[in-house]
Formats: sequence, structure tokens, C-alpha cells
Amino acid sequence: MMANKLTALAGTAVLALALAACGGGDEGGGEGGDGKTLNVLIAANTQYPDEFAAWQKDISTKFKAQTGAEVKFETFASANDELTKIQTSVVSGSGPDVYAVGTTFTPTAYSTGAFVKLGDEEWKKVGGKEKFTPATLGISGPDEQNQVGIPWVSRPFVMAYNTEMLQAAGIDKPATTWDELAQQAKQMTKGDQYGLAIAYKDNFDPWKFVWGMSVQAGNPLVDGKTARLQDPTVQKAYDTYFGWLTRDKVVDPAAVGWTNPQAVAAFAKGKTGYFMLTTPTAINSLEQGAVKGKWKFAVLPTVPPGATSRPTNGVEAASILSGDNLLIADYSKNKDLAFEYVKLVTDQDTQLDYYKKFGNLPANAAALQTLASDQQLAPVTEAAKKSVATPFTGAWGDIQLALTNVAVQSLPDLGKGSISTQQIDARIADAQKSAQTALDRAK
Repeated sequence: MMANKLTALAGTAVLALALAACGGGDEGGGEGGDGKTLNVLIAANTQYPDEFAAWQKDISTKFKAQTGAEVKFETFASANDELTKIQTSVVSGSGPDVYAVGTTFTPTAYSTGAFVKLGDEEWKKVGGKEKFTPATLGISGPDEQNQVGIPWVSRPFVMAYNTEMLQAAGIDKPATTWDELAQQAKQMTKGDQYGLAIAYKDNFDPWKFVWGMSVQAGNPLVDGKTARLQDPTVQKAYDTYFGWLTRDKVVDPAAVGWTNPQAVAAFAKGKTGYFMLTTPTAINSLEQGAVKGKWKFAVLPTVPPGATSRPTNGVEAASILSGDNLLIADYSKNKDLAFEYVKLVTDQDTQLDYYKKFGNLPANAAALQTLASDQQLAPVTEAAKKSVATPFTGAWGDIQLALTNVAVQSLPDLGKGSISTQQIDARIADAQKSAQTALDRAK
């Protein structure tokens, strides 16, 4: 069994040393939770850290009242941290009982064989599969018979725009193509005012632009067991993404050092036309800024750079199928408690409370239905319907990191204000090698 897990992980990255047990495998089993601790791994919330700490405390209190057990949260801050934690815990056979992972990491987790597969009995423990919005189940597993991911929250990506700035620039409606977006951004850039807010240093943002533009141009990035990163569509995507700063000059040069929350903050000051990659998680920040009452959401462009319409093999990918899934470790001796935790955080009231605090859309169908009349969310709902799942392969975690690393390696050049085609191509070539190696070794 351990040999199989090691083989499955070999394609995702070089394995780190196994971590010492952090609880999940060492707690007793059996009925009742008195005196037990459930360990939950979850992404850090850098945008609302205080509110997130308060939410964790509240959930812990409710869980203890229901089960008698404690909840201990552990956080990760980046995709690399997320991947490493999955690797080391699987190899050591101990670690968190419950993992809250991004949808794009679910295939990597699935490939290890280390998480509980969900049959009828398992779904019943959390309230039944019908409890969830059908679309959120799209990346729970490779097919309906092999699912490990229980939908927790949904985060379709959209863009936010400053209604006053667009109007002042004579722009009637938000751009629907990437070329139109660049043109509109130029119309709004002057003085201390910029067309776009981009988070070039974010751990998660850059690859999503490249994936979206490539898929829209007809390149899925993964074709069976073949990586297609070293492709003209990918080069064009990076050239467009970097070019907003270096060539078009429609991005604040400071954006080279911005993560997503910093880009949100910049847009909220009211001096930027578009904030390019966001979700309803930004609503609270925007409503507290100078842009309050002067912004709206719009679907991201769905026509690739250099085109006025999608090619026949292009996909209308408005967003990745995005959000978080909850997975239960197969090594856990607290599986009953784990299912009770999952049921609690996916129940209607808990989901609506989480949405109000952080803006993540509910995966709970009944909770989401209560938001149907909110016109502010209409573009988000449209983006959700036009979302496309990333390839379901255990190699995707490494491919995602390889795409991000092209941006990471380019930050010094962007800071100097220019980057050459040769530099981009060389970095894409390295990413292609990493991606293909991951695919060759993945199950």
C-alpha cells in the first residue's frame, strides 16, 4: 500500500521528509468525541484574518457542543504548502483528518489513494449528494463512482469594474474579449489612474489567466498524457499577461509586488478601471472602500488574445471550476467525527454564515437558492455556469505550480519594466519539462 502511495506521489514533486504525526492518526476511534481532537487542514485567509480566526473559534465551539470533540485547525499559505502537506501526510500515514483543498488539487489528492471514497453511505452521513449544487460536484472525482471531494464552497472567478471610470472614458459595457479589455484599459490610464489591477506576485492568480486564455484558444494544456505548455497559445497568454504592465503600461508598476488582497485594496481606492481576477470574497473590502456604490461584477473575457471570436475548437471558459472540496483521510481514526464536521460546515445555515463573512458562494443547494435574487451576483452565477474543470490528473498540482513559476521567475524582469520573448519562451520550456515529467509519472 505504501509503495503504491509513493508511486502515485512521485510525479507531483520531490517528496519532503515525512512530518511527525500532528494528530489525525493517533487519536482513538470508537463512538463519541469526548476528549478527542479532530485535525483540519485549511487555507489561511489573508484577506480577512481576524474574521477567519473568529469563524474557526465559532465552529470549534459548535462542533464540541455537538460531539464533545475539539477541532484543531492547521493552515497553509500557498499552493506549494498545500501540495507538500498532502505529500508528507500521505507518506507518513498521519496528519490532518480533514483536508479543505482547492478544487484543482483534488485530482492530485485522489491520485494518492489516501482519501475516503464516497459511496451512498458516506454521502448519507453528510446529508446526501442532493444537498449540493450539481455543478460543484464536477471535480469531486474522475467519475461519479470514484469521488473523494465533498463540495464546501464555490468561487467562480469574475472581474470587478469601476462604473464611473468606464463611463468617463466613454465605455458603454465591460470588455468581452482580451484585446478589447486592453484597449479599454488604455482609455482609462492617465496620471495616477490605471486601467487594470493585477496581482503578479500572488501564489494562485497567474496560472489562471494563462489557462483561461489557452483553453479559449483551443489548447487544453493537457491532452491525454501529453503536456501542451510549449504551445503558441501559451506564449501568447504570457505575452498578454505580462504585456499589460511592460508594453501597454495600464498597470501600476507596484503590482509586481502585489498579492490578490493588495490588488483588491488598490482597486478599492477608486483609481483603477478593472480588478481582473476576483470572487464575491472581495465584496466586503470593496464596500468599505472609496469605490463603494461605484463598482459591479462582470464575466471575464472569453475570447482569446489576438482574436475577435473564439476559434471552432475554443472553449467558452469564463472561469476554472473553482472552490474548495473537503476530503477525509483514509488513515484517520476519527472518520465518524470527520463526517460530522463536514456535515456541520456544509449545512445551510453554516454555509450562509460563511458567505456573509467571506463571500464564498455556498455549495449547499438550498443556501445558494436563497441568493438567487441578488442581482449583484448575476455575473458570478453566469461565470459558474460557464466554468470549466481543469484536467483531472494527479499531475495537475505540479502543472499548476510550473505555470505559476514562469510568473515567479519573471518578477525581476517585470520590476525592471521589460521582458523579452526569449525569456518567456525559455521559462515556458522549463515548465513544459516539469509538466511532462509529472504526467509521465502520474497514475
